[in-house]
Amino acid sequence: MEKKICELFAGVGGFRLGLERLGSGWETVWFSQWEPGARTQWAHDCYVQHFGDCVDVNSELHTGEDISTVDKNAIPDHTLLVGGFPCQDYSVAHSLVSSKGIEGKKGVLWWQIRDTIIAKHPPFCIFENVDRMLKSPAKQRGRDFGVILACLNELGYSAEWRVVNAAQYGAAQRRRRVFIFAYRNDTAYAKTMPEFAGDVICEDGLMAKAFPIIEIGKVTETNLNNDIVEVSDNFKFAFENAGYMRNGVIYTAKVLEKEEEPILLGEILQNNADEKLYIAPDKMSKWTYLKGSKKIPRVAANGHEYVFSEGPVAFPDPWNKPGRTMLTSEATLNRSTHVVADPGTGRYRILTPVEAERLQGFDDDWTNSGMPDRMRYFCMGNALVVPMITRMGKVLDNIIEQEN
Repeated sequence: MEKKICELFAGVGGFRLGLERLGSGWETVWFSQWEPGARTQWAHDCYVQHFGDCVDVNSELHTGEDISTVDKNAIPDHTLLVGGFPCQDYSVAHSLVSSKGIEGKKGVLWWQIRDTIIAKHPPFCIFENVDRMLKSPAKQRGRDFGVILACLNELGYSAEWRVVNAAQYGAAQRRRRVFIFAYRNDTAYAKTMPEFAGDVICEDGLMAKAFPIIEIGKVTETNLNNDIVEVSDNFKFAFENAGYMRNGVIYTAKVLEKEEEPILLGEILQNNADEKLYIAPDKMSKWTYLKGSKKIPRVAANGHEYVFSEGPVAFPDPWNKPGRTMLTSEATLNRSTHVVADPGTGRYRILTPVEAERLQGFDDDWTNSGMPDRMRYFCMGNALVVPMITRMGKVLDNIIEQEN
């Protein structure tokens, strides 16, 4: 089994970088990165600058195009399919042409992953998403993730998942994301998984080995309907932060992460940043307001009166903790942007682009490829924490060795 990767929704290459850092022979044979509505495809161009482009089986270049227009059969064969896809509405309905077919909402990118799996049947997949996906939508908790698991089950895959706080495992950012490891049921790995789901979640699964835990709570389970449309219409389930799906049965449990020493925000800061990054005196009151606690009377569309409230955000962000979750709006005037005291001047400022890269575990100046600073922050807000991929890759190396 060769170590070949296909990377969908590749951004600036976090999955690829994380696996290549292992130096164990992973090769990316194709990737896709396309930002809808963007005149310049900054992330794609940054990726190509670092790694070069990839042709498909027809020797054509389609990596910077809308993935929904790409012929999935033209994607080169691969061992591992990876991608960080957006959290969207995964509701489905029967197609008009066949009661056996399904139609997902247009533009929902999970269906592009599903189509790729159908076309290429990769032995292994790793996906990343925001942790709220496990509880969405609000009116039918767990439905969206249930649809994804039902799709994987229908295609002959089992899956493990974990909500990972990167700072708990040695990173510089308190970023929680759900990672999904799916694998074909005919792999040696699938056949070695123990019958008791708690053992998979606790010790034997890839997620348990990559992200060790201290303890596990009660394991609860439920069955998936074989009809994905039925899952979309009626499925509800309280997914915990860890779990396992095999043969249409879902097992989930709350686990307590084994905490490792994180990188602190103060350790990644640069001295004497560019003057343009400092907060101007006339903006200080606005920053103080945004970061402070609030209780604001509001009226809903139906006339209901209520009080909107939110607690304070540290201002400035403390040096002795990992950074908060970085969003695509980083470095703009908003509540979620990090504000730090510059180590050299002591004055308040936003993060430098290099500091944003360090929060995500990228090399310094990774996005310094000609793109504007605003897009450098945007790309980092969209990225994943690279060392988390390396951790999973170490375990996957052993799995591939056993397959061989």
